[in-house]
Formats: sequence, structure tokens, C-alpha cells
Amino acid sequence: MAEIERLRRQRMSGVAIARQLDMPRSTVGAILRRLGLGKLSALQPREPVIRYERERPGELLHLDIKSLGKIDGVGHRITGDRAGQSRKRGIGWDHLHVAIDDASRLAYTEVLPGLTGEDAAGFLDRALAWYARLGVKVERVMTDNGSAYVSRRFAQTLTAAGVRHVRTRPFRPRTNGKAERFIQTSLREWAYARPYVSSDQRAAAIGPWTDAYNLVRPHAGIGDLSPWQRLNNLLGNDS
Repeated sequence: MAEIERLRRQRMSGVAIARQLDMPRSTVGAILRRLGLGKLSALQPREPVIRYERERPGELLHLDIKSLGKIDGVGHRITGDRAGQSRKRGIGWDHLHVAIDDASRLAYTEVLPGLTGEDAAGFLDRALAWYARLGVKVERVMTDNGSAYVSRRFAQTLTAAGVRHVRTRPFRPRTNGKAERFIQTSLREWAYARPYVSSDQRAAAIGPWTDAYNLVRPHAGIGDLSPWQRLNNLLGNDS
């Protein structure tokens, strides 16, 4: 129910929410009515978008998690065939953990079996080490208020690394918009872009896709440079 409310407050339609969460439209509609969010007019007016960009790589790192249903054969998103779909529900979840550097848009990703504080802390530790190898010292980490990010284990990792934790306001996903946009791009270009036959095959594809995202994919928000080019420009290296 919390995820449905979160998506609704992003002004997504009931149909779009049902599609994203792979739930019956009638169920989503009933939950929205129960929450008093059956009509978009029930939401507060859109807040103006405040765009910002940090100057230095590592000044702010955005973190987020997206849960994806595990795969047992090619799904209906690819085939368009929902026959037998209900029998495949409930086989479990994979969790895409993402980190995005605000200044360069350079991304680090992992698909993990869990979204606990232990999982988030381990991911953060590996992400910080990966950015450090590229010459980026992370100063701040921005997350939502999910249980993984408010856990003691996650806080301990931040403290040990000397990194400040910045949390978004509830129901304000645009505050962490770079991570949100990256997740939407990854869903479109990685998770739902081809017919995977297993969760392992999908997970194996995230590394090459992230490499292409970082190294060759142009980004309009940074002058059509790739994140790797942008990083080197900001660090004063030859790109």
C-alpha cells in the first residue's frame, strides 16, 4: 500500500501504477480509493521543479533501490501474453541498488537479493570504494527514508567513511530526482528492453548496460557528454 501511495503522489495514473507493480487494476483502484487518492485532484498541486547540480564530483551521491519481480520465463511485458501470469507471481524479488554522482552522473549499480540495512550498507561500502578508485571522494549521500537507509548498520557505514547523510522529505521523490530518473532509464533500457529467460540473465546484463551508460551514452543535462567524459572534465583530466 505504501508503494502505491508513493507512486500516486508522483501523479501516476492507476493504470500506470498497476502496470509498474504488476497488480490488477481493480486492486490498485480500491487501494487508491481507500487512501482518498482515487482522483488526481485529491493530490496537492505540483510543486515547482527546483533543478540543481553540484560542482564537484563526490559532493553529493544519490542512492535508491528498485525492486523487480524475479523471472521464470519470458514475461508478459515482452510477449503481451498474460496467460499463466498469476501462477508465476510470488516467486520472489531482486533489488536494483543504484548510486549516481550528482555532478558527473556517473552511476554504480548492483542487483542484490535483499533490501535490508545490511544490503544497503554493503552496497554503499562498495560504491564508495569504486568511486574512490576513479578519484572521487564522496562527501554526502542522499537517500529517501526507507528502512534500509535509516538502519543502524547503514548509519555505521556512513560514519566509518566520514560521509554525511542527507534524507529527502517524505513524498518528495523529485528531491532525489537524479536517482529516480536513472532508475526509469534502467527499466526502459535494461530491465524491460529484451526478453530475459531468468533473473540471473537479467542481473548479468546490468553491468554491461551500466558501463555503456557511463562511457558512451550522451546526456542532455550535461551537454551531451557521457558521465565518464563529464567526470574527467570536472577532475581536469584528459577525456
